[in-house]
Amino acid sequence: MGQVLDRLQGKQWRREQIRKITDKVFDHFKNETGTATLRFEDVYIGVLLVYNDINKRLPGPHFDPPSKDSIRLLIQEHDINLDGEIDREEFAKLIKQITADAFCVVSQGLIVTLVAAPTIAMATKKATEGVPHVGKVVQRVPTSVYASLVTLLVVLVQHARQEF
Repeated sequence: MGQVLDRLQGKQWRREQIRKITDKVFDHFKNETGTATLRFEDVYIGVLLVYNDINKRLPGPHFDPPSKDSIRLLIQEHDINLDGEIDREEFAKLIKQITADAFCVVSQGLIVTLVAAPTIAMATKKATEGVPHVGKVVQRVPTSVYASLVTLLVVLVQHARQEF
């Protein structure tokens, strides 16, 4: 339940996740080339790796990375010192810009889950009244506890589905 609450913190959680992913990718290329900047090819491969991590780690649909042409434009836009290469901070800002839509979709999915799940819980609690043995047990559980349990179950099912 703590992980779900961490994800609900919003912008700070998103920033931390983006920074972890971008630092990991940047360090990968830094260790291979030995330089503190990335060229276009490395940036493009880095973007692909970032989108791969996003698709593996974050709940929601599959997100396609931007095209090579749009990456070239973004590099020109984010290359502050105009050397044709991207440093760590420029790379982090570039990734933050291109992943903003993905994080909005993820946030909306979490909101829908946390609003829809309690509503479903109330409907199922009412529907179980006629079920022998189960109905009596469900009716004895306080509504707030039952709604929390169903919400937690929905989040766990979504998380398990993403791991496959």
